[in-house]
Amino acid sequence: MAQHNLIIILGATASGKTKLAVQVAEALGGEIISADSRQVFKRMDIGTGKDLQEYEINEEIIPSHLIDILEPGERYHVDAFKNDFFKAFETINAKQKIPILCGGTGMYIHSLLQNQTFTSVPVNQELRDQLDLLSKEELVLKLLNNNNQNTDHVDLSSKKRLIRALEIADYLKDHELETVERPEIKPIIFGLKNEVEITRAKILARLEERFKAGLIEEVEQLLKEGISKEVLIFYGLEYKFIVNYLDGLFTLEELKLNLGIAICQYAKRQNTFFRKMEKDNVNVIWLDAAAPTNHLKQLVIEKVSAPIN
Repeated sequence: MAQHNLIIILGATASGKTKLAVQVAEALGGEIISADSRQVFKRMDIGTGKDLQEYEINEEIIPSHLIDILEPGERYHVDAFKNDFFKAFETINAKQKIPILCGGTGMYIHSLLQNQTFTSVPVNQELRDQLDLLSKEELVLKLLNNNNQNTDHVDLSSKKRLIRALEIADYLKDHELETVERPEIKPIIFGLKNEVEITRAKILARLEERFKAGLIEEVEQLLKEGISKEVLIFYGLEYKFIVNYLDGLFTLEELKLNLGIAICQYAKRQNTFFRKMEKDNVNVIWLDAAAPTNHLKQLVIEKVSAPIN
């Protein structure tokens, strides 16, 4: 492990990331850092798929970080994640334990690996709304006419990224980014991947389990606490679809069908993002998520322990 100071286990939803991370942590004496944009929120357990019971193994609770650190209704973003990650990373290292970053929010993981400084640029919603009225072609032209060289490597095929690049360029006209010294991370990265049909079956089975566990009731309780429908919709698919169901826009069967389709589509987008990470020279060791967890654990331990060639 001397050549690596961080293990990363990533994968799309329902790929078994947490279960594997817990097994690896128990075997190597590690602690888990969550890379999930929604599991930071308290009392949002079922909809975010925290699966907290999976952190217990052999009557031992594996320590975890960046779970249940904010109240529902608050906002979280990439730069806040980076700050919180490095605090957890240093805390775990100080205990001479192994940090294991586990999650499916690719943007969070990628921001660490690429050391992206622009994550600290705040959102300018007014500017975003103005830019959103433009076509992708108009945004590309606007970007290419911008003299700010920090926009040279933007993904020109994504309207969302074009708008973000122009937002950054606008901010940098009047501000300078502060350089933050961070500890060096030397990661070894594992990715869990399933065949499409296996992914779909796992997602639908897991979704049915969540409905039985009280997914709708969880959303009803959050609404009773005063969390607005708009905020819950912002928190993602499960909350968006159930709010619509509670508003009478779906029957229960329509809710399950439409939400299942949407989560499958989301998993596909996650995998697409991970492939884009590889194009940025992020080396991912892909593992067959359908294999037994104990087998995957052994593969991870062997790779982590292998000497550098």
